[in-house]
Amino acid sequence: PPPLLRAVIMGPPGSGKGTVSARIIKHFGVKHLSSGDLLRDNMQKQTEVGILAKSYVDQGRLIPDDIMTQLMLNELKTLDRYNWLLDGFPRTVAQAEALDKECHVDTVIDLDVPFETIKCRLTARWIHPASGRVYNLEFSPPKVQGIDDVTGEPLVQRDDDKPETVSKRLQAYDAKTKPVLEYYRKKGLLKSFSGTETNKIWPHIYAFLQTKLPDVSQKNVATPR
Repeated sequence: PPPLLRAVIMGPPGSGKGTVSARIIKHFGVKHLSSGDLLRDNMQKQTEVGILAKSYVDQGRLIPDDIMTQLMLNELKTLDRYNWLLDGFPRTVAQAEALDKECHVDTVIDLDVPFETIKCRLTARWIHPASGRVYNLEFSPPKVQGIDDVTGEPLVQRDDDKPETVSKRLQAYDAKTKPVLEYYRKKGLLKSFSGTETNKIWPHIYAFLQTKLPDVSQKNVATPR
């Protein structure tokens, strides 16, 4: 049998990582291991590491490298017979080194989307607080800018979606993750896909992964969606 695929996907918040991961899972049948999902799952089940992690989250502190690493590596042991895609891990060089000790990563898919594009994407969401109606300036804008269609009341942005918050998140990603990208680039494992639209980046990622795995989705249509 062909060797198992050990892949990592990286990209800033708003880069389309969720969409791309979902398509990779659908087409190539890989196991998707997201650090965020795994963390939430462990907190909910109140596992030992989940309780520990929650104490950091509750204090608004970052979860230490070794806790995240322990969590992910334990889970990877259960996936050793499958192709897998890691998402949200490794986030630091220390985590990447710990992962290296346990297994050989083949490829790191990096979504290289300009920060300007991401900023527009993430700050495009406005809400009408009373009704919960959500508008997106790119896809479903209000009829009058800044005004709710139904009530004529002003729209607001969630704190998460405000430009200054988005900028901070992107800067934090950049500072933490640049060294990880560099680490994999030096090893010759980094495969960067640049662009401003997920649907235009995806065919390139698909073509790249097809060199490694067969497409297992039901209908092998000419153009993968």
